[in-house]
Amino acid sequence: MTRLLIADDDSDMRDSMRLLLERAGYEVGLAGDGAVALELQRARPFDVLITDIFMGEADGLRAIESFRREFPATRIIAMSGGSGRLQSKGYLAAAGVAGADATLRKPFAMATLLEALGQVTNTAAPSSQSAR
Repeated sequence: MTRLLIADDDSDMRDSMRLLLERAGYEVGLAGDGAVALELQRARPFDVLITDIFMGEADGLRAIESFRREFPATRIIAMSGGSGRLQSKGYLAAAGVAGADATLRKPFAMATLLEALGQVTNTAAPSSQSAR
């Protein structure tokens, strides 16, 4: 089972994504910032990090850089609403330069997230695989 780690300082966003991704058949861990995400990854590695860029303690760009150094095989999806459409695109571009495999601009549809997960892992969602 693919293990996903969601790092976002918005607890509602983390919980919503967790519920939807668990229903899709993923195992999901949660972190409130990049530093906690890195600690969890060191304890029991996840296959994919889904991280917000703007978080209070340790932001997503630092998390992406740390994951790339310590866990280069971990796939990374960065997400951001930024503080406007143009700024969001700039931060998402920076996330790509830092090592993100895919980027999503908030708000996004669950189908968009599942598609990005499929692309970075080269698989379909677990529930889609079992339906075949």
